[in-house]
Amino acid sequence: MSSANPASPRAIVIGAGHNGLVAALFLARAGYAVQVLEDKPVVGGAARTERPFKRAPELATSTGAYLFGLMPPELLAEMGLDIPLFRRDPHYFLPTTDGRYLLFGSDAAETERQFLRFFSAADWAAHQALEAEMADLRADVGPSWLKEPSSVEETAERFVRRSLQTTFVDLCRKPVGAYLDRFGFRSDLLKAMYAVTDGFSGLFGTWDTPGTGMNFLAHNMCRLPGSGGTWMIAQGGMGAVTAAIADGARKAGAHIETDAEVVSLLLEGREPNRQIRGVILASGKEVRADVVVCNADPFRLQQLVGRSHLPALYNDRIDGYRTDGTTFKLNLALSGLPKFTCLPEDRGQFGPTIHLLPDEKDVLAKLRESFEDTKAGRLSDFPTIEWYIHTTVDPSLRDAKGHHNSALFVQWVPYDLAGTTWEKEEPAFVKHLLSICDRFAPGTSDLVVDTFALNPRTIESHFGISRGHIHHVDNSFGFDERLPYRTPIAGLYACSAGCHPGGGVIGAAGYNAAQRIIRDLA
Repeated sequence: MSSANPASPRAIVIGAGHNGLVAALFLARAGYAVQVLEDKPVVGGAARTERPFKRAPELATSTGAYLFGLMPPELLAEMGLDIPLFRRDPHYFLPTTDGRYLLFGSDAAETERQFLRFFSAADWAAHQALEAEMADLRADVGPSWLKEPSSVEETAERFVRRSLQTTFVDLCRKPVGAYLDRFGFRSDLLKAMYAVTDGFSGLFGTWDTPGTGMNFLAHNMCRLPGSGGTWMIAQGGMGAVTAAIADGARKAGAHIETDAEVVSLLLEGREPNRQIRGVILASGKEVRADVVVCNADPFRLQQLVGRSHLPALYNDRIDGYRTDGTTFKLNLALSGLPKFTCLPEDRGQFGPTIHLLPDEKDVLAKLRESFEDTKAGRLSDFPTIEWYIHTTVDPSLRDAKGHHNSALFVQWVPYDLAGTTWEKEEPAFVKHLLSICDRFAPGTSDLVVDTFALNPRTIESHFGISRGHIHHVDNSFGFDERLPYRTPIAGLYACSAGCHPGGGVIGAAGYNAAQRIIRDLA
């Protein structure tokens, strides 16, 4: 139970995802009597370690979020958390069906050798220039994530070195294709690799969609010590991250209750003087509070309050964020490791992000075609795929039989399928995705012991995210364009991934919302 003084302000946090847990930790440290209410039986939101495989029941995997990279190191230090992390080195593997490949990490000489052998000197120079510029932007923009957001232009003026201010604004406002074209890559396959993993992930947009540049920036903001700017693997899976934050919140005095679904909010007064007074649970129980912090997505927040209790402009803002999730996550249990035709010997290619892309001659056309299929409600013949086998880096997740966990992270798929349903189409789509793996590593399908598939609709039900959108709101919305921490209702705050700085396991929204509350009630 909370150790706060009974006279302390009472705060309720709706949702025990990572941002809600971060907010609870800092509010409890500030002397609030904090109660976290989570409708699922476990904490963690979409950052969980689960054992979902019926045919490999002891094999653990990160079913939702799968890599740790974007949490500011300053926030980790302030929380006092020591989460064991593994650097993926190498961190990218780009196989092909024509014998070429890229497998690169910290060994610059080996990376250069592969670029020159399989691609070109121009591509190597473009890669180096891109990496250097992103490192500079990462260093400049990083401090803005733990501040109240301002506009893109104001952020540029305040945080970004003068020589990169125009570049930063253009990156945030324009398509990722326009940004990558600046560097002079000769290979469309390389440009597609960069765009897919950072520009398209969890976003309703493609090569020439404005805002995909903002998503690219957000995904390149890893500043963890020892990471070299690349995302890392948390030992024990992503559930270990949220478990550590939850333990920190409890030690600070917060009380966390699972299987406690909030169905509506207790409000008092009339607009513009409407004020929060607590929440109502599915059981009918009322829980009173001075402050309510909502870690649910903006659309769930709107539903809990009720549209009629919110100003029209605020409703319009939330309505303007609404897009369907377009992510498919295929979690796999494997009996062994695949064998890639282009690189049959083990040189560390199983630990990185493995990029499966169409042949170079039509890769950009295929990307556009895949996105058009998604908009039309069709399943694409070759969606963009990132492939992971994290038990090669963190063997603690393997079971006694030595199974490997693996996952295909797939962009783009429709939330609703035209003329059919996910229930009907998912089994065949899973087989089709595995057949794509077989093109690069023949026999992969034969290694599959079991699957646990999550389409946008099951992402919605399993993790409680509206429309299955893994970032709550497209990361094309950045900085002050995202949902403000303070709502129009006094005492009601938002701290979800729909707020600044965006989607991903970042924690900054929870921290920033807590700081706003502490300042408001000081």
